[in-house]
Amino acid sequence: MTARLIDGKAVAADLRRSIAARVATLGFRPGLRVVRVGEDPASGVYVRNKDKAAQEVGFDSATLHLPATTTEAELLAVVARLNADPDVDGILVQLPLPPQIRAEHVISAVLPEKDVDGFHPLNAGRLASGQPGLVPCTPKGAMHLLRAAGASLPGARAVVLGRSNIVGRPMAQLLLAADCTVTIVHSRTRDLPAECRRAEILIAAVGRPEMVRGDWVTEGATVIDVGINRLPDGRLVGDVDFAGASMRAEAITPVPGGVGPMTIACLLENTLEAALARRGASPQ
Repeated sequence: MTARLIDGKAVAADLRRSIAARVATLGFRPGLRVVRVGEDPASGVYVRNKDKAAQEVGFDSATLHLPATTTEAELLAVVARLNADPDVDGILVQLPLPPQIRAEHVISAVLPEKDVDGFHPLNAGRLASGQPGLVPCTPKGAMHLLRAAGASLPGARAVVLGRSNIVGRPMAQLLLAADCTVTIVHSRTRDLPAECRRAEILIAAVGRPEMVRGDWVTEGATVIDVGINRLPDGRLVGDVDFAGASMRAEAITPVPGGVGPMTIACLLENTLEAALARRGASPQ
């Protein structure tokens, strides 16, 4: 078997077109502010892509770029100002932050209703308890891809490899909400390959290049590879051995071009949802 590719670029483009069409019907422009601290090169590229995508769908979007010497108190003051600004619907503080700033303090300072990253403890609690709230963008994008791939979710055995607060844990909660039977596995899991082979839906989010070998994948599984890793030769690869897994999976995301484009598209989706909720507008 050769797996079908799950085209994240195409799914993300469809989602962005839908968002732009919805924004065009509104009497306002959803406001998004991204706060970047320092000169991390990867963050710079990512933030520029976010700005471009937000402006293309009609948002009022801007980035506040602060120096690497910014103190935690200074950053918290910026967040407080954005919290109080009625024209700002979504706030995203780009990670990582310089070492003098405690990320968890800054994340908790963003108003939950403007937390378009979905990282605030209140939004995490809402997700865990099945209540509506803003959801982390990467797992939300993975769910879009599963549905686009036609994966049958209710009752499916889903394995999430990774337990981070950004991807692994919220991913498991979203799969549970879709009626999957979910297992979270990690570096301390006994016989990790055997656990992965049980998966009809396998989500890899560990940040280790090609850790998931082809023979870890059961015949006919759907594989979502969240990882993006640069090898010494410059190639970008995921957490899954793509060639090996493609011989066994029914459908699989490529790297790049799979989950990555969905993360920004779902940031836009979260911002639109936040704007509508804050202003009492209908999501439809």
